[in-house]
Parts: sequence; structure tokens; C-alpha cells
Amino acid sequence: MSTDQIYSHFHPDEHRFVDKAAEWVARAEQHEAKLTDFLDPRQAFILTTLVNRSMDVQLLLNGGHPSAERRRAWVAPDYRVLESEDPGITLLSITSPDEKLEDLDHGDYMGAILSLGIKREKVGDIHVRPDGCHILVASEIADYFRLNLSQVHRVHVMTEVLPLERLQFTEVKFEELQLSVASLRLDGIVSDVYRLSRAKVLVPIKAGRCKVNWKQEEDPSKPLREGDVVSLQGAGRFKVLEIEGVTKKGRTRVKIGKYS
Repeated sequence: MSTDQIYSHFHPDEHRFVDKAAEWVARAEQHEAKLTDFLDPRQAFILTTLVNRSMDVQLLLNGGHPSAERRRAWVAPDYRVLESEDPGITLLSITSPDEKLEDLDHGDYMGAILSLGIKREKVGDIHVRPDGCHILVASEIADYFRLNLSQVHRVHVMTEVLPLERLQFTEVKFEELQLSVASLRLDGIVSDVYRLSRAKVLVPIKAGRCKVNWKQEEDPSKPLREGDVVSLQGAGRFKVLEIEGVTKKGRTRVKIGKYS
């Protein structure tokens, strides 16, 4: 399959990652293994698609726990035993005696990480609890992380490395919303979830700042389905938990879960 044929399956903004993933596959065909950074579910799908086109290459995804959203991948020749390879994932525990710790959220920890100059690709899932946070990171930056992360949103913290088996996994928490919508169009539901006018959500959607299931979506009329995860840059993300049926007036009842 030519490069143009491969590109036709993916959004233009994904072509750079497609090129990178194709290179990993090509190198694996030449007996070279690659451990990637953390991939989001869309990137993992693209890489899996390309690996499946080669009979001589295999893939193993690992995010530090079975239901991880962000995962690193080993891309390697088919004869290599990947289960015995180091996944390259380190668990960091963030704690503090400051009682304000329990007020910190995912965004606070993410902001503190990025302020250290650490790239998002080096960070896996972040598990926030009232008594602290467990963060999965690429092992190659774990020491830098441990030595430099001393404050999160004005709360002084301590950072230590723990064995992966001590991960305290936290379930995703949703703020549930019940909507009654005229249709399941992307722009309409985004407008209702974030309480913005339809005109205001059209601009970021058409500008490519909205994603559905981690894939950039520029069509405001795209119908959403149960299970879809939608993110709007700067506003957060939500999941379509359930499409509950149609009212007597012909509107659709939808249960939405906003990520907290």
C-alpha cells in the first residue's frame, strides 16, 4: 500500500504520527525493536493498524495497569519475546502533609508536570486521590521528575518512586448530566454540555480543536453515539454514557458524563 493510500485512512493532522509509526514498523521488519512514548488510544489504534499490515512485526501495549488509557508500545520483529521486555514505566507517588492536597485535581498535576518542561508523551495515566496522586511516567525521566517536582498549584509535595504493583488505581469519576436534545449532532451536544452558544462552539470545532474518540473532528454535524468520548480544547472532555430514548415531543434524552 502506498503512502497516499495509507494517508487516505487518517486525518491530515495525523499524517506526521502515521509517518513515525510506519518508520517503527519498517525498522522492526529490519530486526530493530522500538519502545515508544505513551500513546493515546487513537495513536495506539493507528500503530496497531500499521503493524497488522506486516506479517513480520508484532506489537505489545502496556500502560502499567490493564485498563490504562495511555500506553507505551513495543514494536518488534515477530520472533522477539516481548512479554519479557521492560515496559519502561515507573510509578511516582505524590504526597504532602498540607491538607490542601485533597483539593488538587488532574489539571493541577498535569500543569505542574508540563511546567517542568516534561513532554506529555512521557506521562501515562494520572490517578488522583484525596491523599495524593499516583502518576505513571516513562522510566527514562523518572529521576528528573522525582528530583524536580516539589510543588503542585502552590502545594508543596514530596515525590517518590514506588514499585508498579503498588499502584492505587482510581476509577474515572463523572459529573452526570441529563440532556434533552433536538439531535445527536456534535455541535449541539457540545453546546449544551459546556453551556456555550452554538455559534461559539462552531469556531473551535471547525478550527480542529475538538476530538471525538481522540480523533480530530471538524464536522459540526457529526452524530454522536453511545460511548463516544469528546474533548474540546480548553474546556475539558465528556463521554456519552447513554442514549435513553425519545420524548413525546421528539427530543432525545442523553446521559452525559463530564470528566471531573
